[in-house]
Amino acid sequence: MGTSSQWPGPGGRTGVAGEWSRASGRVSAWRPGTDAEARLDDIAAEHLAVLHRTLRGEPTAFGLYEAACAAGERLTTAVDAWALSRNGDDFAARFTAAVGGEGGTVADGAVRRAAAASARRLLEQHPEAGTPGGNGLSGEVFCLLYRGFFADVVAEFLRTAVAEKVKLVVPLLPALDPEDHIADWIAEHVLSLVPDPCGEAAQGAGAPEKADQVASVVGDPIGSLRLVGQALVPRAAGRALGLLSDGPSGDTDSTPYEGDTAA
Repeated sequence: MGTSSQWPGPGGRTGVAGEWSRASGRVSAWRPGTDAEARLDDIAAEHLAVLHRTLRGEPTAFGLYEAACAAGERLTTAVDAWALSRNGDDFAARFTAAVGGEGGTVADGAVRRAAAASARRLLEQHPEAGTPGGNGLSGEVFCLLYRGFFADVVAEFLRTAVAEKVKLVVPLLPALDPEDHIADWIAEHVLSLVPDPCGEAAQGAGAPEKADQVASVVGDPIGSLRLVGQALVPRAAGRALGLLSDGPSGDTDSTPYEGDTAA
């Protein structure tokens, strides 16, 4: 599943490498105590901001944008796993295999973990996913799965950056796992950056008299809504990774990356 991949990030004391080193140092220095959770929130925000600045400076860094785009393309077809699955576990396995890919890089590992995390969360929120013979995903559920996946890719990638440093943090509070807390914070905040296929479909329908058309599109992710999600993949990956404006650090002068996005 790629969970043991080691962090390949830059090391050093100056420039972007220095920013990564300082962020990692804050994880190593963290200890449970007063305001421990708030300090983890700050560490999470710093890691996300550094990742966004790194990718704005070098969009091909880590191969993360390309991996996220390729997985996003696969996601728009992997929703068929819902209708084909025998139960919840089968759906999660099918979805993870279809979206996760087979690459061996840290970015590929993050994609696989993100696919697994997205499937688990979907089953928790919508257990009917494990019911065989259903009519497939509703549009609303598809859009939640789509947006959550891109947020999870960023969170799982940065979890790798944090994991090696967390090993040095002792003792741990059982109720506050630094690695999980940081990843959860990142996923929650990146989620707000990812465009919503359902919202895009509604905007595309335009006038109020087209409400029935919107309802039809949102109710059929296997058709039109899935195509909307597919078209949004470069923008969804770009926003989640800070390549487009409105990143977490408030920078708005970045531009889209026009690299290859083929799966």
